[in-house]
Amino acid sequence: MPRFAANLSMLYPELDFLDRFEAAAKDGFAAVEYLFPYAYEARELASRLAANGLKQVLFNGPPGDWERGERGLACLPGREAEFRDGILKAIDYAAALDCPRIHVMAGLVPEGVERETVQPTYLENLRWAAVEAAKAGRDVLIEPINTRDIPRFFLNRQDHAHELVEAVGALNVQVQMDLYHCQIVEGDVAMKIRKYLPTGRVGHFQIAGVPDRNEPDIGELNHPYLFEVIDEVSAQCGWQGWVGCEYRPRRGAVADGTSAGLGWLRGLPRAARG
Repeated sequence: MPRFAANLSMLYPELDFLDRFEAAAKDGFAAVEYLFPYAYEARELASRLAANGLKQVLFNGPPGDWERGERGLACLPGREAEFRDGILKAIDYAAALDCPRIHVMAGLVPEGVERETVQPTYLENLRWAAVEAAKAGRDVLIEPINTRDIPRFFLNRQDHAHELVEAVGALNVQVQMDLYHCQIVEGDVAMKIRKYLPTGRVGHFQIAGVPDRNEPDIGELNHPYLFEVIDEVSAQCGWQGWVGCEYRPRRGAVADGTSAGLGWLRGLPRAARG
């Protein structure tokens, strides 16, 4: 069974962020991911990881002004210097947290601008980020995100993501395959796993129930079957990555709400949380 990482930006919402590390460890997770580390000192986050025996497996690069709706800078002409400063900051955090992967958020296509117009900026920024990340032994991930949750997001489809990875041509640039987003935009999820995982260009998975982004035992996707597909293909191609649990607990921000909703994980054969 795949290895599962707790997404601390979404799970355990009733707790202060720094207390979520302990909660995840108590529920048996051996790894965590989250959106951004930058509100905290790297040494504090590293201490929480060490104290709870957790691995950091993913976080995002700085997104620009998140509160004002920015969702990444990579595709935005004129923001290259800010993008580069953010990537260098992310690499420093990744080194301090021993995190192998940084998700570089693509950003929103500006109003009235065609996607093709900003793609050269995106590729140039991604190539630069790949070089800098490689110096530090880190991977750069790009993620297709559905346009219902984030309208005008630059990257929406698996085929486009893999075309861009091929265009960059760096071994440390990979795709973050979120099955929730994939189902909403494209469907045919199992066949896309079978198509793309053997390429060696899928660095990480994420999951959530569709359509409401709750636990993966709620909604239209058959996650136990998809986990079996990941297992089957991984055995053939040697993939050893993580599956991030990036969902909103259906019970909400109530005491033990996340833990009570983990029946989907405890019920899996040979369930592996790390």
